[in-house]
Order: sequence, then C-alpha cells, then structure tokens
Amino acid sequence: MSTVTSVEGFRPRGRLVSSPAMLQPDGTLAAGWVEELGGMITDLGTGAAPGPVEVDTAYLIPGFVDVHCHGGGGHTFATADPREVAAAATLHRRHGTTHVMASLVTASIDELERQVQCLVPLVDNATVAGIHLEGPWLSPLHRGAHDPELLTQPRLEDVERLLMAADGKLTMVTIAPELPGAMEAIDLLTRSGVVVAIGHTDADEVQFRAAVEAGARQVTHLCNAMRPIHHRSPGPIVAALADDRVAVELIADGVHVHPAVLELLSRSARSQVLLVTDAMAAAGSADGAYQLGSLAVDVVDGVARLAGGGSIAGSTLTMDRAVRTAVASGVPVGRALDAATRLPAIAMGWEAGELKVGSDDWLALDADLRVVDLA
Repeated sequence: MSTVTSVEGFRPRGRLVSSPAMLQPDGTLAAGWVEELGGMITDLGTGAAPGPVEVDTAYLIPGFVDVHCHGGGGHTFATADPREVAAAATLHRRHGTTHVMASLVTASIDELERQVQCLVPLVDNATVAGIHLEGPWLSPLHRGAHDPELLTQPRLEDVERLLMAADGKLTMVTIAPELPGAMEAIDLLTRSGVVVAIGHTDADEVQFRAAVEAGARQVTHLCNAMRPIHHRSPGPIVAALADDRVAVELIADGVHVHPAVLELLSRSARSQVLLVTDAMAAAGSADGAYQLGSLAVDVVDGVARLAGGGSIAGSTLTMDRAVRTAVASGVPVGRALDAATRLPAIAMGWEAGELKVGSDDWLALDADLRVVDLA
C-alpha cells in the first residue's frame, strides 16, 4: 500500500481513520488505517497510523457489492423510468452498497428490451453497476416468483436482440441449462462477455457440469429455486459446491436459507461465495402490497411472498443486514465481509471491492457491523 505525494512535495493532510480490522487485498483482516480528505482515500497502510487518529472504527472495508438486486425503497429496477432506478439505488447506497446490479425478472422480450434500454445510460453514469436478466429462460418447475406465462426457451435471436439493446452493459444472465437451446445461448452469452449464472433449474449434476463446460461461471441463489440434494441424485447444489470455477450466491436473510445451512454452504464451497440481497421494492420500506414484475407480492413481517401465501418473492434485505445475518449464522466476519465486497467484484470483473488510494469507495463499520456515518 502506497503513499501519495503531490508534484510540489506538499499535499493537504486529511483525516486519519484507524481500525484493528481492515479488509486486505487478499481478503484477510488486519490492523490498518486510511487517510481521507473529502471522502477520498489519499493514503492508507497496515499497522499503526502514522499520526494522530481522528476516528477509531471496528472495520474498514470497501463498499458493498450486490450482484443480485431488483429494487428497494419502494422502487424497482424493472421500469422504463430512470428516476425509479435511481431511487432504488439510493436506498441501497445508504446501507453501504456502492455497486449494485440491476436485476430484471421475467417479462416479455419486448418489455425486457425496453427495461434494458432504460438501464444502459444508468450503467454509463454509475447509478447501477450492470444489468442482470433473471429470466425468461428459467425452468417452469422451479420458477419461484416468475410469471409462468412469460417463461420461454432461449432462442438465439432473442438473446441477440437483448444483447443489442444492452449495448455492452448486460453483465449477467440467469439460465436453466436443461432447456432446449440453453447450451447455444450460454455459448453466445459467454463469447459476448456476459457472466452466465445457472439458476431456477431442474438440471441434474451432468447437465450442470455441461453448462460449466460451455462457459457458465455462477449460480443464482444457491439452493433456492433449483432441484434439491438427494443422496442418489446430487443435482446442481453438490455440483456447484464441488466446482472451483463456479461462484455461488447466497441470500443471507435467515429466510431463504436456514442459518445452519448458510454456514455449512459458506464453509463447503470450493469457489467464491457471494452474499446477495435479491432485494425487491420493499427493501427499506414498510410491509404491504408490492409488485415484482407482473406478479403481486405481499410483504408481512419483512418477508416477501407472492400474493395469497405463495412462493418467496425476493427479499427485503440490504447488504449490511446480509453481512450481519451471515455472521450471526456462524460465518467468520472476515469471510462474510469478503463475500460482500471483494469476491462479487471479482466475479463480475468490476473495478471495486478493494481499498486503494484515489478511491471514495470505502466504508467504516462499527462493532455491530453497521455503517458509520463519517460526515
């Protein structure tokens, strides 16, 4: 870690913020400090700070990186209104998420094209960090909160149309690899620089491995909306945990995955574990009636389900609470912070998830893993 000096040999001194647990570039925690001026890191290092410390905090980390999020603050990313997208992103930024993926649920190809075109300039101006299509190429058997009338098999002409609409901003696509045409779609998406995630799937372990060989490198919310583990038919969950090429998402809200299972999965995965929110519009908002795509959702006690007591329909999580839930489940704090910052940035190829000079992308957390306002 380096020190910056101006050409004239002088620079204004900033405020020193010190912590016994600063996230390092290798994902470990060590004592360290940052010097900041106007929110920008002007210097940083490990060990004791080089001068009087103005702020002591429990943790110093990069901003949270959420690679699966549908909205928040009463707003959705599945819209043609850029103001709504910005409002949802703002809610998550208040909880420390500096890079948020705009995830879109199943809709018609025409509607997805409109939504993607709305998001492109908002990726360009960093309101959101990328675009994720979670549908319509999903298994009807594991559709979760996706409209069954709009699910479809992947056709290359539809994939190409949405790639064109995204103008290079399509970051990730979730697909069920057992669907006819899925392998060809995975190949095209991968060659186009898109991260392919396996999810909402009835694939067995053989089909899962074939998808990985074709280029898939992620799993959408592991365990949720997929064939479960059976001792004679391990399915996608065991295959994902055993493959060191595949990053796996976990929704750490205490509802989607039991805390004991969350800890076991975090400990068992050979590759990267990514904490995600899968948040819908109700994140950061009150219980009540909402929409997720074309479907009505009821939120009761912070849990979102399809109206009438149906499937879980996303979450009301923010990333700071996801980290706290993971730690309360037994995941070591360093591993949880890494899974919420550095590792998802690596999985997406984003320049994020690391503390560095010249960046304003950093957070201080207190001992309860809550974001500290340093303004």
